[in-house]
Amino acid sequence: MRGTTLVPRRWVGVALNPEYAGRVYGPGEPYEVSRVKIADFADAIGETSELCRDKDAAVKAGYPDVIAPPTFAVIIDQLSAKAVVSDPGLGLDYSMVVHREQSFSYARPLHAGDVVVATTTIDSIRTVGAMSMLITSTSIDTVDGEHVATANSNIVERGAQE
Repeated sequence: MRGTTLVPRRWVGVALNPEYAGRVYGPGEPYEVSRVKIADFADAIGETSELCRDKDAAVKAGYPDVIAPPTFAVIIDQLSAKAVVSDPGLGLDYSMVVHREQSFSYARPLHAGDVVVATTTIDSIRTVGAMSMLITSTSIDTVDGEHVATANSNIVERGAQE
């Protein structure tokens, strides 16, 4: 069939598997938050606060070490969510995904020296027309069990063109 593009049948008009709502993934491998990772991330997003680079300034402000910008948790969230989006039973075509929304709530800032694990839960799956919405929450906790943050994510899988 020269010149014909074949689309796998499962992507045409098929929504995400709703039975996956409530499924929990993790905790994953420990992730060590370091000064270098924090500084690199701060540079990448244009964060200029000395609290992200200068340990003495961070300690003077009441933190044990340099602190991560609030959106740093997206790294940990995405590493954890990888298990969700790569689960073949969910039926997600990641090439059709748009990241709709991301939010974070903190018990305290992440700081250099933290070693954390993340557990991602599929909070809900719903279909709206040709789109499927996948809402997840990721609990980020120290390896000792202290809750640090929760990352909430909402992605949309756009319907495939027929």
